[in-house]
Amino acid sequence: MRPKPTDHQNLLFSAQLEQILDQSHPLFKLANTFDWSEFEQAFGKLHDPGQGRPAKPIRLMVGLHYLKHAFDLGDEDVVARWIENPYRQYFCGCTHFEHELPIYPSLMTKWLRR
Repeated sequence: MRPKPTDHQNLLFSAQLEQILDQSHPLFKLANTFDWSEFEQAFGKLHDPGQGRPAKPIRLMVGLHYLKHAFDLGDEDVVARWIENPYRQYFCGCTHFEHELPIYPSLMTKWLRR
């Protein structure tokens, strides 16, 4: 299935990451240089909207895999560090700071196999 849109109504009074992060940070710059729509088109074909639970956003999954390889981390480490770092969250497409793990680490391997 395709990812469900995020309900931003509950985020009305929280600051957006784009407004509070240092725009000269390397991950901030890198996030704005990628053409994320190319990943959406390439990997979107692999999602069957009629089967299973809703998919995680493609940008999140591609971003986590990029961070995993760029920083030489394991699945558990990249997910754990994501929750602590607003730059990594912004890179993966979050607009507001998240306080919960985005995925179970085992989903990284499953998604890569797909």
